[in-house]
Amino acid sequence: MAREYVQGLLYDELQSKCEQMPDFPVVTFENGEGLADEVVTYKDIFLNGCKIAKALKVAGIGKGDRFSLVMRNHPEFIYTMFAASMTGVVIVPIDPRSKGSKLSYQINDSKSKGIIYTSEFSDDVEKSLIELKNVKVIGILHKEGFKKPAMNNYPSLNEILAGPEVGLPDNLNREINTPFEVIYTSGTTGDPKGVVVKSYRLPMFVMLAQLVWQYTKDDKLYTGLSLTHGNAQSVTLVPSLMLNIPSVISRKFTKSRLWDICRKHGCTIFSLLGGMMMGIYSEPRRPNDADNPVCKVLSAGTPRSIWEDFEKRFNVKIHEWYGAVEGGFAHNPPGEGPIGSFGKPIEGVMEMKIVREDDSECDPGEIGELVVVQKLEKVEVEYLGNKKASEEKTRGGVLRTGDMCHKDENGWLFFDFRKGGGLRRQGDFILPEYVEKAIADLGYVSDVCVYGIPAESGAPGESDIVAAVVPAPGAKLDIKIIAKELSKTLEKGYVPQYLQVIDEIPKTASEKNLDRVLRDEFRKDASNVFVF
Repeated sequence: MAREYVQGLLYDELQSKCEQMPDFPVVTFENGEGLADEVVTYKDIFLNGCKIAKALKVAGIGKGDRFSLVMRNHPEFIYTMFAASMTGVVIVPIDPRSKGSKLSYQINDSKSKGIIYTSEFSDDVEKSLIELKNVKVIGILHKEGFKKPAMNNYPSLNEILAGPEVGLPDNLNREINTPFEVIYTSGTTGDPKGVVVKSYRLPMFVMLAQLVWQYTKDDKLYTGLSLTHGNAQSVTLVPSLMLNIPSVISRKFTKSRLWDICRKHGCTIFSLLGGMMMGIYSEPRRPNDADNPVCKVLSAGTPRSIWEDFEKRFNVKIHEWYGAVEGGFAHNPPGEGPIGSFGKPIEGVMEMKIVREDDSECDPGEIGELVVVQKLEKVEVEYLGNKKASEEKTRGGVLRTGDMCHKDENGWLFFDFRKGGGLRRQGDFILPEYVEKAIADLGYVSDVCVYGIPAESGAPGESDIVAAVVPAPGAKLDIKIIAKELSKTLEKGYVPQYLQVIDEIPKTASEKNLDRVLRDEFRKDASNVFVF
């Protein structure tokens, strides 16, 4: 008797692929210099997913329960997703860079009954487990290059996966309208919120891949974004798995090796976020920058200041888009909309408006909040355990994005700043991206983040500007020379007051600059802070 098949359910889709093309090398995990790549087939996903499903059962975690996953991009991430879809257990992928109270908060807030993590993060996770005594360790994964886990009697995921094959679990999940995962927001302005993502969202990613991104069988996809982030899943991983389009996924994002990886593997399309583009652009120029197989970059948040230079330097086209895990989508295909616009929504599916505080619609050129009106379904956002925030997000039957934007006379949409996050100096709004580009163009830094601190003048809403920089290897930063050179390309109000020299700019899982961390660490009298 033929088995029941639920179209769009990750487990069913991948089991079918396993039956049709078991040995197809669908995902290659690029592990970094000196470490061998790991190639994953559909058979690997099925067999190892079944083993993790059994481990969940052994740990007493069943349908509807939640468990946390603290892991960089590894094959076991996919196996765990498959196991969750198969059993109806809800996966909570946590940005592996989360530490201390932020890590504990997400495990506790999600009410996770168990956890899977890599030994790379044993110290941080096990400190949290001291407080969270009801969270059971399902398995610890050890990889080459990590320190070996302590002998703490926790199950080894390596041993589980190396064990004999196991059969399908009892009571397979057959529901697509139930929670599949909880993805936490970046937490750039405070505690992150857990967004409940249901299984039926995954087929939508396939539709976008086919109709909007226009992937073909000749493409090879690439991302270095964390799989704990919705972008990596929706733009790269899920389309790759469901459409059997090969993909390459780096263990972690590397701006210095990005183009070399794409050359080695023949990647034709890659996905990144605007915050990453300035870092890539800041890298020292190389003679072979334009010599690469990439034809298109899918980017959410390309700084307008570097858009055209980026395309020309690397010989690529930018397909700009806008989206959030809570919902909403717009895009600007190459050559269609103006430079700097994130596009327009898909006609007939949703409408996007720019509104004032009273919800009246803004005029062209006027900045207001971007709201989304769904055409085909009710607007719905579920923040786990936070009904008040969920209701506020969809107040009035629209999705309130919190992004301050404007549109032009032709309806093309432009991002300006995050609500409550604009920088204003002496009455003028400062766009950090222009300052960042000017600093990157000097060639002294390998990364830069521009942010504001309360103005020393005390003027309400005014900011003094700080440029946090990571010096390029061998570069000597002369504050007077930098200030003089910046004054040639920037308006007086755009030249920062302070230079903050650091080893690394903290990032979220989506590679956004965590400027609030830099802001917390900033001290005017610190030895690494200089006055322009």
